[in-house]
Amino acid sequence: MIEGILLCSNPQCQSEYPIIDGIPLIIIDLRAYVSQNILPVLGRQDLTDTMESLLGDCFGPGSAFDSQRQHLSTYAFDHYGDLDPEQTIHPPIEPGSIARLLEQGLRSLPRKDHGPVIDIGCALGRTSFELAQQNDDIVLGVDLNFNMLKVAASTLRTGHITYPKRRVGISFDRKTFQLPFRNMPNLDFWVCDATALPFTDELFVLATSLNVLDCVNSPYDHLKEFARVLTPGSSGIIATPYDWSANATPVGSWLGGHSQRSPHKGDSDAVLRSLLAGGNHPKALSELAVISEHEIPWNLRLHDRSHMKYLVQMLIVQKHAGI
Repeated sequence: MIEGILLCSNPQCQSEYPIIDGIPLIIIDLRAYVSQNILPVLGRQDLTDTMESLLGDCFGPGSAFDSQRQHLSTYAFDHYGDLDPEQTIHPPIEPGSIARLLEQGLRSLPRKDHGPVIDIGCALGRTSFELAQQNDDIVLGVDLNFNMLKVAASTLRTGHITYPKRRVGISFDRKTFQLPFRNMPNLDFWVCDATALPFTDELFVLATSLNVLDCVNSPYDHLKEFARVLTPGSSGIIATPYDWSANATPVGSWLGGHSQRSPHKGDSDAVLRSLLAGGNHPKALSELAVISEHEIPWNLRLHDRSHMKYLVQMLIVQKHAGI
């Protein structure tokens, strides 16, 4: 379904949720979300490369259009650049680090269960595609970034990726190439809030949260939702570089990264551990126990001459059976 409206059948609710470009928008404050995402929701996808370039020059650097293209360029290169058949020049930053991050997490799981899987903060969808290739059951990629989900959903329908690759400044090259992911009726992409997931309790046998914790309004609520939707005994993968930004998360909600005078001395990894089972945090989530920890690189390309390198902390967690 490319366009439609989902109607809640509860007579006391009757809420409507649109499906736009094949993506259901299932979030609590729909009006606020749509009003804040006018450009992504109404943005055109049929412009030629030349026209898009001309408009980019007119809008100029720092515009919403420019920021949107830069964001797509950075994440699309990491998600799919390693699958580009024209990627012959050895780049300073190797693409595909998000897929390698997931691969390490999956190898570290204590067991593999059969059932629905949720990829929270899936962005452009590479990890969701990888999960769908390894699972026969439903895989849901969810994110709040509609612009990224449009690319993911289009890739799912067409089998190829199209994105603007930034050279420098506001100069971009349009990249289009086929992807090896085929026939995936078990995969879908939805707009959902990682801090208020629209799913019943104990639904998913695996949940992933890759580089999401430091990008949500309330990291603690995200962890609570992560635990809530997992089935008892099942596992999850939580990875984060702790790249805190007040634009994404209020400083008071950061897990560390401030208050170096506290017992944890502002260390984010220590605060996260304290929030999980066995931790000494007053709001510790007793449902989730840490199985293992890993330090894994995650690299992002900004343009031809600029890149960022992160060291991501990955926690493999398991939900206690019977809780």
